[in-house]
Amino acid sequence: MGHSEIEEFIAKNRTILVRTENIHGSTPREAGAFMLVAEKKEIGTIGGGQLEYIAIDRARQMLRNGSKKSELDVPLGSEIGQCCGGKVFLSLQLVNKQIAGELQNMMEEQEKNLSQVYIFGAGHVGRALAIALKELPLKTIMVDERKKELALVREGIECRLSALPEAEIDSAPPNSSFVILTHDHGLDFLLARQALLRKDAAYVGMIGSKTKRAVFSNWMKKQGDHQGLVKSLTCPIGGGKLNDKRPQIIAAMVAAEILVHTSVVHSAGRHEITSGETEQGACTFAQVGGQI
Repeated sequence: MGHSEIEEFIAKNRTILVRTENIHGSTPREAGAFMLVAEKKEIGTIGGGQLEYIAIDRARQMLRNGSKKSELDVPLGSEIGQCCGGKVFLSLQLVNKQIAGELQNMMEEQEKNLSQVYIFGAGHVGRALAIALKELPLKTIMVDERKKELALVREGIECRLSALPEAEIDSAPPNSSFVILTHDHGLDFLLARQALLRKDAAYVGMIGSKTKRAVFSNWMKKQGDHQGLVKSLTCPIGGGKLNDKRPQIIAAMVAAEILVHTSVVHSAGRHEITSGETEQGACTFAQVGGQI
């Protein structure tokens, strides 16, 4: 759910913002999770199940009776057919101009901080991977020197036509991910080396096989590079657990690998919340310029 989708939804509908304010114990989503509810549709999620059903029902009651604010304190027990065992406190508010602006600011700020994934090669696997990553909390950038291949990439995915794709690696922000699957093995090696030399990538993956990895390792040795760099390379990509070479299957496996690697990077500075703790005000609107 990006800021443009939120903007369009609010512009077309009278909308209630449903937001998880506080949580206690085991819950389906974290504090700060939100959804937008209109009379006949909704976007986002606070965790699904009966909790979400109850929240949507209350939001639509508000739209019908003209209420601007409401609250829900929901124990996630057998009474509502949801057995997480925790407790969720929800706020519900009619979206006005101020709230809409704060939502936009928050989403734009979040999008600025998304981990970037560079896909080098807009062939079948590259395009399938871009689609698999599109709905994930990642910023995907497709890079290729072939205009015709980039034209086949699904709309809404950023594409960069580049005769010097290695320059995209050099200018990428820290903790970016690089997936290398071009039409040229020599170019694959060049790009993989460039990404590994940065030493700050969250993930470097190259399409291929164990044989290709061995050849690449020998090539790196000839370049005078420390062999420890190759240990950071994922090749073949996709884990190799499934003997299925369909682009969509490979894409799904690689997307999972990237999520694992990027989450490891982000978790280094993240406070882990254990069962029984209460998280309050996580990612609040007040943190991004305003309080609802």
